[in-house]
Amino acid sequence: MPSSLRILAVVGLSALLGACSLFKFPGVHRIEVQQGNIVTQEMVDQLKPGMTRRQVRFVLGTPLIEDTFNPNRWDYINRVRDPENEVTQKRFSVYFNGDILIATSGDWQPAGWPE
Repeated sequence: MPSSLRILAVVGLSALLGACSLFKFPGVHRIEVQQGNIVTQEMVDQLKPGMTRRQVRFVLGTPLIEDTFNPNRWDYINRVRDPENEVTQKRFSVYFNGDILIATSGDWQPAGWPE
């Protein structure tokens, strides 16, 4: 009987320690978590109509999503979770006609881009 009591105590202690992540203890440092592509307005302002895919990839980096069903669109997504668990997400898409940049959409717009 004592060995089953020990097993029960170990299981109970494991469950108690696993539940500690549910509580937010005061004074515990939490970090900002950034996922996806880092896109800035300065990067977007470098885009010009007629750029090739290679030039766009050089300016913005590799897109987070290259849709196999829509190969003429690249999506750049940036998601940030701050220490208070507030999540902000920004999205930027570029559109191609073949190998040529023809349009953009999203949370940033290139300066001097034709309407």
